[in-house]
Amino acid sequence: MSFPDGYLNSGEDLVLNLKPHWWVFAQPMAWVVGALAVTIALVVVVDVTYISYLGWALLAVALVNFLLAYGRWTTTAFVISSERLIFRHGVLTKRGVELPIDRINNINFSQSFFERMIGAGDLLIESAGESGQSRFSNVRKPSAVQNEIYRQIDLQRDRLAGGRTVIEESAADKIRQLEELRTQGLVSDEEFQAKRRDLLDRM
Repeated sequence: MSFPDGYLNSGEDLVLNLKPHWWVFAQPMAWVVGALAVTIALVVVVDVTYISYLGWALLAVALVNFLLAYGRWTTTAFVISSERLIFRHGVLTKRGVELPIDRINNINFSQSFFERMIGAGDLLIESAGESGQSRFSNVRKPSAVQNEIYRQIDLQRDRLAGGRTVIEESAADKIRQLEELRTQGLVSDEEFQAKRRDLLDRM
């Protein structure tokens, strides 16, 4: 599910719209594979009807658990705009965090050795105000996301200072920035082409 444009303010640009890393499916998928193996063993080896039912029940529970994990994944959005960092998640109930870019003081990321191999990690963001510290887990390419947030902070400071940078004025520079994000794997080819067309239309 894409992040609705209606959630953005007038003049606010969507920079990144990320889903959690695919690693969040590892445990639910392991449960499905394990439950399938147990079910096959009970049906083929034991061949006792009422015991086989236990295997099918276990498999059904594992599949429901996987579907719930998918539901949480598809309803989670980690969004960076030109003005805010937005995090929303929830299937039946919704929860969200919004941090104005100009209130973010510090960003740290952490990755285990395995997380570095798969390109996942956690972000710890410190901001002024009541929110204090916010931790976001299973973020794709956290170091690249960290760099992009800092870049948006710099652009926001330029705007608040009353200046317009060359990056803001030039659609060509924005396209080059999008190309860098696509190279880093933070923007898909489809998102790049759509944003590129939008920028070219404004020229």
